[in-house]
Amino acid sequence: MRRSGQVVREVLERVREAVKPGASTLDLEQAAAEKIRELGATPAFKGYHGYPCVLCTSINNEVVHGIPSSDRKLRDGDLVSIDTGVVLDGYYGDSAITVAVGSKVGAKAQKLLDVTAASLASAIRAVKPGATLGDVGAAVQETVEPEGFSIVRDFVGHGIGTKLHEDPQVPNFGQRGQGMTLKAGMVLAIEPMVNAGRPDVQVLKDGWTAVTQDGSWSAHFEHTVAVTKDGALVLTQ
Repeated sequence: MRRSGQVVREVLERVREAVKPGASTLDLEQAAAEKIRELGATPAFKGYHGYPCVLCTSINNEVVHGIPSSDRKLRDGDLVSIDTGVVLDGYYGDSAITVAVGSKVGAKAQKLLDVTAASLASAIRAVKPGATLGDVGAAVQETVEPEGFSIVRDFVGHGIGTKLHEDPQVPNFGQRGQGMTLKAGMVLAIEPMVNAGRPDVQVLKDGWTAVTQDGSWSAHFEHTVAVTKDGALVLTQ
């Protein structure tokens, strides 16, 4: 899983380099597909429940599962979240980043990025044997909500291993001391999705793209994290 996680990291680094004003989300998709092939892995998303691409590319008010398209051009000041996974020798890795496009990102959008990234870091610090899933979710919540942002509740993180999505579900909210107890050997995909406005989302007619109901912008960061006797081991950084 460390090897598959490192492939995901390299793919996201390659896609980040391709993020610039005027690029299409299909350009990002093609860069990712080429890098996955180069590294000898198989895309985890393409064909999963019929999903057509190796990346999910979600812009501004799109929360998750945006489908790459030659018609979607990135503009200076946009936020684009990029989510991908691979399978290598039967084991999965999954990670997401949100990237500011160009140099004109607004102050609120930059704060949304910073707080969402910080909430993932807080969640990872909570991961250790004997901690609970509630501790992980509470760490996200305690980082996000005091800043005036909201946590998407319709989508959560998940276990990961020889399947892309395994038990348990990993909510980005919760109460400390509640929920499943973490044990060494578990691997979790922790992925806070944070909205600048209200938490409510809806899925568009394409059956995949989830957007904020109020049109507010959203950010998404994800790592694949192993629980070890010494605490969290991030497999995708």
